[in-house]
Amino acid sequence: MSTQHPERHEDARSPVRPGVDSQEPVEEENWPAERSFGASILAGLREIVIVVVLAMALSFVVKTWLFQAFYIPSGSMEDTLVPDDRVIVSKLTPGPFDLRRGDVVVFEDPGEPRPWLQGAQYSQQSTLGGPFHELLVFVGLLPEDSENHLIKRVIGLPGDHVQADGKGKIKVNGVAITEPYVKPGDHPSDQPFDIVVPPDSVWVMGDHRADSSDSRFHDDDSGGKDGSVPMSKIVGRALFIVWPIDHVTWLGVPARTFEQVPAPSAVSPTDLPRTPAKGKTTKPAPAKTTAKAS
Repeated sequence: MSTQHPERHEDARSPVRPGVDSQEPVEEENWPAERSFGASILAGLREIVIVVVLAMALSFVVKTWLFQAFYIPSGSMEDTLVPDDRVIVSKLTPGPFDLRRGDVVVFEDPGEPRPWLQGAQYSQQSTLGGPFHELLVFVGLLPEDSENHLIKRVIGLPGDHVQADGKGKIKVNGVAITEPYVKPGDHPSDQPFDIVVPPDSVWVMGDHRADSSDSRFHDDDSGGKDGSVPMSKIVGRALFIVWPIDHVTWLGVPARTFEQVPAPSAVSPTDLPRTPAKGKTTKPAPAKTTAKAS
């Protein structure tokens, strides 16, 4: 008796592996070609350029409409600000936010009836030169060379009646104010004046009253007309000192200085007395207070 073995059908019982159990060719997967070294460098440079351009565009937007940095090259706002301090200025004030008495503001030289910065002296800040420098200035990453900005404190708002007798405290709308920010040793004002702030203008003074060429020295007994700064010239309100690190301070308004000052009455500058205090002498204007943009 013979034993018969059934025939094995490989096709039915075990799958055929392409390229192994058969002679069918294996199709290679379409792997991406490896990037060359030069292409990797170009891609990296492209990303860097995109980041730099976006950063510069953002800086330009912030500088133009929101905030801008300024540095202080002179001492007429001492001891609140000292030379080489850097401050951040909000361009939302005046605008969405109203100016207040006591605010520290940066403004352009009014230029009328004469320039405030004529003959100003201050320390220069080193900068790069050439087109690259101009580009960084334009987007707000380097200080501007235009030396036509000043920084002072707002003492009077439109319509305010501001007075000084040259000896005691300054009065705003008939109320004597105590100014803790005035540099120790200085009087509130050695120069008598009696003015009403015109519409859309402010009366400004430096905290170093003995060394500040401010509204007092540019009024020429005009009753506030020539010495006041137009609102349109104000760049913004200084918010805080950001440099040097040990000077970092919020530039707020002393809460009690102006809290008792009433709203201005309807007094026209032409209604003010035109007889200055007897014995008044005209002092040479102190050094100008400038602020440079950065």
